[in-house]
Amino acid sequence: MLEALQQEMTLQKDYLKGATIDTIYIGGGTPSLLSSEELLQLFDALYLCFPAQELKEITLEANPDDLNLAYLRALRQTPVNRLSIGVQSFREADLRYMHRAHTATQADYAIKAAQDTGFDNLSLDLIYGTPGLSDTHWINNLKTAINLKAAHISSYALTVEPRTALAHQIAKGITKAPDNEQSAGQFEILMAVLEEHGYDHYEISNFSLPGKHALHNTSYWQGASYLGLGPSAHSYDGNSRQWNVAGNGPYMQRILKDREIPCEREMLSVNDRLNEYLMTSLRTKWGCDLNYITQTFGEDTAKNILKMTHIYVENGQMRQDNQVLILTTSGKLLADGIAAALFRV
Repeated sequence: MLEALQQEMTLQKDYLKGATIDTIYIGGGTPSLLSSEELLQLFDALYLCFPAQELKEITLEANPDDLNLAYLRALRQTPVNRLSIGVQSFREADLRYMHRAHTATQADYAIKAAQDTGFDNLSLDLIYGTPGLSDTHWINNLKTAINLKAAHISSYALTVEPRTALAHQIAKGITKAPDNEQSAGQFEILMAVLEEHGYDHYEISNFSLPGKHALHNTSYWQGASYLGLGPSAHSYDGNSRQWNVAGNGPYMQRILKDREIPCEREMLSVNDRLNEYLMTSLRTKWGCDLNYITQTFGEDTAKNILKMTHIYVENGQMRQDNQVLILTTSGKLLADGIAAALFRV
C-alpha cells in the first residue's frame, strides 16, 4: 500500500498545477497503524512531488487504542502537528453499541498522553443519537471533552451504513435504530453547551476554540482545489471531480501493475458548481455570499436565490447580513433541506 501511494503521488504530481500545498490530512481507514518510519517515508515522497514550503496543518486520524506513549513520542518526530482522535463517546454502553474497539478509559488516556507529549491541537470526534444516550449522558460526554481541553470537536448524528454489523442487528431486531427526534434534540444541546464554553460553531458539525478551526477541512467548504490519494480518495480541481476505485486490492493492482490512476471523473456543470457552493457555504458561519454568486453565476441567479430565501428569513431559519445569507440556530437543523430547496436543476 505504501508503495502504491508513492506511485500515485508520482502519477498525480501535476494535478494541483504546481500550487504549494499548505495542509495534509491523513485519514480514512486507520492511518495510526502506520509506524513513524512509514509516515516519514510518505512525507519524503510527498515533498518530492509537491511544493510545500510552510505546511500550516498536518492532521493524522487516530484510534484511541493506537495512541500509547511510545507511539506518540515517535509521532512527535514526524511533521504531524494535529491529531483527530475517534473518541465517539466517553460512555462504555455507546462504544459497545457502535462496536468500537477502544474503551472510555483508553480514550481518556490517549487524549492526556497526546497532550503530555506536546500535541496541543487535538480534534475529538463525538457521536450523538445512539439508543440509550440520554440528554444527561450527552451533556456529560460534551463536558468531558471540554474538561480535557479539546481544541476542536467534530460531532455527528449516528448514521447506520449498509452492510455493517450494526445495520444487520437493527434489521434483525436485535438492537434499536437511531431516533431522529433524539438526534435533533441532542444537536441543539451540542450547539448550546459548546457555545457556552467558548467554542466557535464554524461549520454544521464542527466547533473550535478561537484560532483552532480545521484549516484542511475549511478548504473543502470554501471551494479550494485538493488532491486525494489512496483507495476511494476524492479530488477536486475547480472544474471537475474524480474519485479512486474502492478496495485495497483493485487500487494496488491498477497503480502498481497497470501504472495508471484508478479513478473516474466528472466535469461539473455551471449548475453543479452553483449547487455545491450553496450546500457548502450554508453549512458554515461565513454563509452564502450573494456578491460571489453575482460575480460567478450572474445577477439573475443571485436575485432568484434571494427571492427563494425570503421565506427562511421570515421563519427565522436564516438571516441576511448585508449580502450574506447565514443559517440561524433553528436553520442549522434543516441545513441540507434548505440548501437542496435552493438548488438549480
